[in-house]
Amino acid sequence: MDAVRVALLREVLAGTEWVQATRRFAGALRSSVAPHRGGLLLVGTAAYEPWHLAAHLDDEAAWSGLPELSPTLVRHRVPGGAPAHLAVGLGRLEAAGRGETLLVVAPGQPGAGLLERVHDARRNGTTVLALDGGNRDLHALAHDALAAPPAPPAGAAAAAPDLDLDTVQHLVSAAAGENSLPPPRGHRRFRDRLARLADQLTAPPPPRW
Repeated sequence: MDAVRVALLREVLAGTEWVQATRRFAGALRSSVAPHRGGLLLVGTAAYEPWHLAAHLDDEAAWSGLPELSPTLVRHRVPGGAPAHLAVGLGRLEAAGRGETLLVVAPGQPGAGLLERVHDARRNGTTVLALDGGNRDLHALAHDALAAPPAPPAGAAAAAPDLDLDTVQHLVSAAAGENSLPPPRGHRRFRDRLARLADQLTAPPPPRW
């Protein structure tokens, strides 16, 4: 999801809590990693690896000049021959400690094994953040958490347009790379705002992922 699509989505969500909520969570992420110049660990569940969030945070780190946002992706299963930056297994969580931040992304049940590792990391001084569907056990371990709205029953209207955990991740990563709060809405035309965002990203760096 590029900057223009994020801006359009924010316009759609302007009357809801989600623009502020994702910016608040992104601020918590930045304030956790900035004093330590990095140390961001990103982990999903056994059934879900947050590839896209890893890539978007890596891009935001380069575009915004905030290298501390570039994460280390921690994987439940590391295939043979994986490059070094994609070969970090769950054992990395056992070594996590003070000065590091662990961002857990869990669209489903995180699993007892992962929760145990998250608990140990927090006990060792790691700051724990969670993006999930509202798991109580994970939220109890997290210093800060943001839950995506649940999927509506069949035939019912969604709480917000096209807002699921993947979309929330995009909004958070985009907000994390913002160097300042957005300007007041005022009377500037929406197309002008989109053009400004697009101009900022005309020469993106090549992704690592």
